Amino acid sequence: MTNNQSQDPFRLDGEVALITGGGSGLGFGMARCLARAGARVVLVGRRADRLEQAAGEIGPTASWVAHDVTELDRAGELVAEAARQAGSPVSILVNNAGIHLKKPAVDTTPAEFQAVLNTHLVAAHALTRAVLPGMIERRHGHVLFTASMASLFGVPFVVAYSAAKTAMLGVVRTLAAEVSAHGVRVNAIAPGWIQSDMLDQALAGDPARRDRILTRTPMRRFGNPEDIGHAAVFLSSPAARFITGAVLPVDGGASIGF
Repeated sequence: MTNNQSQDPFRLDGEVALITGGGSGLGFGMARCLARAGARVVLVGRRADRLEQAAGEIGPTASWVAHDVTELDRAGELVAEAARQAGSPVSILVNNAGIHLKKPAVDTTPAEFQAVLNTHLVAAHALTRAVLPGMIERRHGHVLFTASMASLFGVPFVVAYSAAKTAMLGVVRTLAAEVSAHGVRVNAIAPGWIQSDMLDQALAGDPARRDRILTRTPMRRFGNPEDIGHAAVFLSSPAARFITGAVLPVDGGASIGF
């Protein structure tokens, strides 16, 4: 722990955070907040142009790697490259990469279902598996998953997404039970409805659904990516050193409103 951290338990000086899906939306919001708290951040995504722009906006503590997380056998390669760019091993992993599929369950093909699971769940496991040995050896690390309101209750027309995000909570709890004694914490954030490209896709052409969401959200508004970013900073910081296996809703009260 640095002197800054001992004085301010919310600081992340000396940490290296790898954020998948870090070039936009929630991933970019988390990356920006983590960097402001002192972490070096490595943004991961498939579009080099978007990653380069996002890293430039964050500043000199950000770098990027163009990578498809569904290339499961390259997870270790990604972790090594992130460490090389940052100059230190990855100590914070944010499993945020995802794809959205809005379809009735009866119209969702097995291939589509599998593709969503692969991106959200299987790839997250592969990357977590790649970082854990080093974290365990150093007895220091935090793995953060981006869950969802679809992890907590039924959301129509997103059966594959809901399956992936619900299963993610089981992964979080099992991992936390396995590795917390080795100095590695595992948690999840369950965002409510946050302004992002994915939200725009989900609500496209469905104003009635938008109104229903706002009606059942006690704060009567959508969040923004930095609301998720500040929660990521907290959970990754020494301030949360006794928190593991937790799922934190950041949702304006949506999970308790009706």
